[in-house]
Amino acid sequence: MRAKLRQLREANGYTQQTFSTAVGTSRSHYSQIETGDKQPALRLALRIKRVLNYYGDDIFDNTIPVRK
Repeated sequence: MRAKLRQLREANGYTQQTFSTAVGTSRSHYSQIETGDKQPALRLALRIKRVLNYYGDDIFDNTIPVRK
């Protein structure tokens, strides 16, 4: 799971539905990106980073451990 992506989305007050609308994709597609099942296309990845105001390179890194 891409914990950083989820944390940033939630910190900005977005649900998966509202965020997917903001970046122009379906909720199910965004959910697959957030869980790491799919990689976003470059254009979508840049929109995600822009909407979150995040400029680091590690937003889609799958190596961050998930805390339970």
